[in-house]
Amino acid sequence: MPKIVIEDDHILRILAVILDPGAPEQQKAAICNFFAHDVPDFPGWCERLRVRLPGLIPADLVYVTDQAELAANAVDADAVIVENLIVDRAVLVAAQRLALVQKFGTITNNIDLVACAERNVPVSVLRRRVNNAVAEQAFALLMALAKRIRPLAGVVEAADLEAAGLRIRPRSPYTGYSNFAGITGVKTLFGTTFGIVGFGEVGRELARYAKSFEMETIYFQRRRLSEADERALGATYAPLDEVMERSDLLVVQLPLNDSTRGLIGYDQLRRVKPGALLVNVARAELIDRCALLEALAKGLLGGFGLDVGYSEPADPADPLLSYRDGNVILMPHTAIGARENALLDLDRLCTNVWRAVAGHRALPDQSRTD
Repeated sequence: MPKIVIEDDHILRILAVILDPGAPEQQKAAICNFFAHDVPDFPGWCERLRVRLPGLIPADLVYVTDQAELAANAVDADAVIVENLIVDRAVLVAAQRLALVQKFGTITNNIDLVACAERNVPVSVLRRRVNNAVAEQAFALLMALAKRIRPLAGVVEAADLEAAGLRIRPRSPYTGYSNFAGITGVKTLFGTTFGIVGFGEVGRELARYAKSFEMETIYFQRRRLSEADERALGATYAPLDEVMERSDLLVVQLPLNDSTRGLIGYDQLRRVKPGALLVNVARAELIDRCALLEALAKGLLGGFGLDVGYSEPADPADPLLSYRDGNVILMPHTAIGARENALLDLDRLCTNVWRAVAGHRALPDQSRTD
C-alpha cells in the first residue's frame, strides 16, 4: 500500500475519500454532498478513477499541517503533496522511498529543486483549473463593472432610461447613434494600469490574462519576483501604496492570515485613483469593511466586486447590500466554478502520483517547474 503524505487543505482532503474506499461513511456523505449539485454521481466518478489507477488504491494517506509533521511522516513516504510546506534537503535525505514531490500548484519556491534532482526525485506541478476559474471570476467582475453591466442590463426602453435620469438623444444624419442615452462611466480595459495585490498562483493567472488586454500590470507581494519571471508575466513590482495610487483596476488576491487581515484599509483606499475599480475574489476580510463602506459612501471607487462575503449568507442588514443595484457586485462565493474543476485537478494529481509510484514517468505537461 503506497504511503502519501499530504499537506492539509480543504480540496486535498477529498483525496481521503477518493483513494480510500474504506473511509468513514460520515466523511463520504459530506464529500458527496459537497459535489451533489455539479457531480451527482461522485461515488461513480471515484470508482472509475480507481479502475484507471490500479495499485494506488487503497493508499495510506497521512495529512500534515506543519514542517515537523511533514519531516516525520516523509521518512517512509512514496509521495508527498505540498502547497506551502517546504520540501528541503533535510526532508529529502530522510525520505529514502520518495518517488515524487507533487506541488499543488505551479510555484515551486517551497521545494529545493536542486536537492530533488540530486536524489533523482521528480517534482511535478499542477496548473489548477480552480485557480484559473478564480482568475476568470475576477476578470468577469472587472469587465462587468467597467462596462456597467449590472445597472444597465435590460435598461433599453425609453421609459426605463428616462426613469434612470437619462436623456435620449434624437437621431441625426450627422452622427451615429451609439450611446444614445448619454450614459457615463463606461470604461475600457485596454491601456489601463492593472494592480494585483498578492502575486501567487491566481495573481499570476491574472497577469497572463491582462497581457491579452494589453494592460500595464503592476503587483505587490512580500517578495519580488526575478526579472526573468516579471518579463514572462508582463508585470512590474511596486510598493503597496504605489499600486493603490497608480491602478485603474485593482484585484486583491491573498491568503487570509494575521498579516493580511485588513491589509487594505482606510489609508490604502484613500490613495486610489478617482473611479478606480476594486475586486476581491479571495477573502472579504483582506479589505477592512468599515474602510470599504467609507470609500463607497464618499465615491472614491468607481465600482467594487466581491465573491466571498463578510458573512455567508449575507446579513440582510449589511450596508453593502444598499449598493448592489449600482456599482457593487456581490456574488455568493462562486469563483471556483463548477465542482468538476476540483475533480479534474485531483484526477491529474492522482494520475501523476500513480505513474511515479508505479515507476512510470510523470506526465509531460505536469513535470514543468515554471
